[in-house]
Amino acid sequence: MYEKMSPTDGTLVSCSEKKKDMWGICIFTAAVDLDEMTFTFTELLKSIGMSICTCFHLLREMDVNMDTISTKVDSYVSRLRKKYDVLFALYHKFESTCGLIYVAQPSSQTATELSFPLILKTSWITFLLAKGKVLQMEDDLVISFQLLLCVLEYFIKLSPPAMLKEPYKSAVNALSINGSTRAPRRGQNRTTRTSRQTDIDTKVIEVLCKEHDCNLDEVKNVYFTNFIPFLNSVGAVTSNGLPEVEDLSRQYEELYLKNKDIDARLFLDHDETLQLHHIESSQLERTPRKNNPDEELNFILPQTPVRAAMNTIQQLMMILNSASDKPSDNLISYFNNCTVNPKESILARVENLGNIFKEKFAEAVGQGCAEIGSQRYMLGVRLYYRVMESMLKSEEERLSVHNFSKLLNNNIFHTSLLACAVEVVMATYGRNASQNDGINTETNLSFPWILNVLDLKAFDFYKVIESFIKAEANLTREMIKHLERCEHRIMESLAWQSDSPLFDLIKQSKDREGQADQPEPTCTLNLPLQHNHTAADLYLSPVRSPKKKGSTVSLNPTPVIDAQPVLGIQTQKPQKSTSLSLFYKKVYRLAYLRLNTLCFRLLSDHLELEHLIWTLFQHTLQNEYELMRDRHLDQIMMCSMYGICKVKNIDLRFKIIVTAYKELTNTNQETFKRVLIREGQYDSIIVFYNLVFMQKLKTNILQYASNRPPTLSPIPHIPRSPYKFSNSPLRVPAGNNIYISPLKSPYKFSEGLMSPTKMTPRSRILVSIGESFGTSEKFQKINQMVGSSDRPLKRSAEVSTTPKPLKRLRFDIEGQDEADGSKHLPGESKFQQKLAEMTSTRTRMQKQKLNDGTDSLATEEK
Repeated sequence: MYEKMSPTDGTLVSCSEKKKDMWGICIFTAAVDLDEMTFTFTELLKSIGMSICTCFHLLREMDVNMDTISTKVDSYVSRLRKKYDVLFALYHKFESTCGLIYVAQPSSQTATELSFPLILKTSWITFLLAKGKVLQMEDDLVISFQLLLCVLEYFIKLSPPAMLKEPYKSAVNALSINGSTRAPRRGQNRTTRTSRQTDIDTKVIEVLCKEHDCNLDEVKNVYFTNFIPFLNSVGAVTSNGLPEVEDLSRQYEELYLKNKDIDARLFLDHDETLQLHHIESSQLERTPRKNNPDEELNFILPQTPVRAAMNTIQQLMMILNSASDKPSDNLISYFNNCTVNPKESILARVENLGNIFKEKFAEAVGQGCAEIGSQRYMLGVRLYYRVMESMLKSEEERLSVHNFSKLLNNNIFHTSLLACAVEVVMATYGRNASQNDGINTETNLSFPWILNVLDLKAFDFYKVIESFIKAEANLTREMIKHLERCEHRIMESLAWQSDSPLFDLIKQSKDREGQADQPEPTCTLNLPLQHNHTAADLYLSPVRSPKKKGSTVSLNPTPVIDAQPVLGIQTQKPQKSTSLSLFYKKVYRLAYLRLNTLCFRLLSDHLELEHLIWTLFQHTLQNEYELMRDRHLDQIMMCSMYGICKVKNIDLRFKIIVTAYKELTNTNQETFKRVLIREGQYDSIIVFYNLVFMQKLKTNILQYASNRPPTLSPIPHIPRSPYKFSNSPLRVPAGNNIYISPLKSPYKFSEGLMSPTKMTPRSRILVSIGESFGTSEKFQKINQMVGSSDRPLKRSAEVSTTPKPLKRLRFDIEGQDEADGSKHLPGESKFQQKLAEMTSTRTRMQKQKLNDGTDSLATEEK
């Protein structure tokens, strides 16, 4: 691997001077690939004198430039990154919180017994040990922070009141008055101390929760079900009233050496290997400031990760405070109006799935966290009943009927609606701690985890998303975008898994007599997408062929709400599925948006090819849909682009395509590194193209080489997202990257909740028309920005310059990728080959720069 990074290759020039750094990273990646980690990650960083952020950056650079990193290493580094982000955020919160709790230099004699640094060190190591023993999934920011509050409560009670600031001092004094006195610091064994702590007075916990906007019931749950058992298991020897720090440190070291990852004790020393870059670190703890006209710039900076997580949870709590764990009287009325009352089956389903969820949550997070899982599930149940009632009210107004028996007795509808509600709760609590945009921050509990827990097909889950968002008016922008991203993931790959009901629906669609041989007519592509379908439309549309045993089918395109079963009749034609039709319409639009973005980056000097590529892409999704089985939408897109360029003699190599693809939002390198070739066999996307895609579509692709290509598919009508955001910035026509956004209050109101919001972009000048703006220099800067012809080189995915090609790719095997130029003229020297490649790349980049002044085309809103 080190030899591949030869300086003569022209890659990683800035890194090649640090040979020791590169040796270290090569050893690390090889050790992970071979499962031979005989050293810890911190030991590696220490031995080569590198910070963790620099290491992550170099690993990313290696992958971008050479693609030498395997998906196994990608996954390992991603987990490591998530753990570091959580630890970094928690330590900074811990340090600032201790500064608010303790008097650094108390005047009393207790300073000789207990010092602030000693309490700080012992508390942090206790937390690290508790986190390692209690949590199996250590990247859960919220549970980790709640556990940290428990540790702080424990040490506050052990500390002399003279060392405490208000309101903690008063809370501890109140404990003594109430008879729950603090245990003596000397001459008492571990068991006695723990038993006294078990008889907990919640005054200190209440103060901590209030100061940090944390839910008291949740923290008490963590305290009793996790922290108290942890204290009983540690058996630490006490000294000066505190657990013996050396003993705790020894136990933590055993965990750290076992995991071979990060020694988080080094945060206490502000060790350079664990520090962020100076700018990132300085922004982490800054809070919004009041306007000061004397200051040059005033930005409302992002909240800290912990504060942002607590704020998001509070917003959810405000929505659910008035909701109930049981069906409301209005819901009961709807149930009673049904031909078959669904109440008992609904309650039984909620209870049964709750038990399953609790078990699976404990398996993922830690066995002591089962009750935490129950709490989150019950929040989901509250949201489930709330949204169900809202949906039924809307259906009642739309259809002027009161009997919803058929819908309310549909098991898949209820499971999907409940899954969607629980997913909103899980995503709210699963807010990531990363300060770095573009880093994959998914956890073990991220979507589609909920689908596996509730044994629900992704295609069935998809049907409820749009109706759910419309039914719950108080969902935050972040939650709406999360659900939209879930919908996109389903359309990209999850709905195309082998066991998905989607394939049966497509087959039935193609088997219908007298109907077009396609799930959705091409002629409808350029028509606006009507977002007037409800959950009832989608769940009650035909889903099975009437020929199958025990199947039922609605024979009316408008849902039959009454529960009387409509039995399938052998002579009746299968009906067109509303859910399939809408799914394909949305897939086509998502597919075109992706393609449009990639074409803008790579083919700005051949824009006429986009329509040809789209036609091949759409043809494949419509007629060769089996190619999507257990694969990804973007794999078909990249192959379509490559195939058209190849037949049109345009030198666009796969290495260029995947380099640009990496820069798009919400992409995963595994998409092109690991593609299904045949059952159980995976390889790179170039192997998939050669062995599968081209073999299947060769005849069709060759048609594009003639002067009479196939009829072009209409370009899909691209509307705004159905999940409209009123405050989305709008681009000024012909403006140099100027956007207008409605004036936002620095606070967000959600049913009475006031919380600071993040204003962006934080690295640009923000102008509010109609308010005092300050000095004239600011207007001069704006004039310079608008009038300047210099454009930033670093762009977002949709307006970026042509990406630097990957120098080597694992799948660039000699002779495989013909359009990659891997077949050179006889007698051509290595230098001539390299020169030709460099010239081609430079020409493409220059052409792209000439087009930089044009406005970007419509792009997918994430």
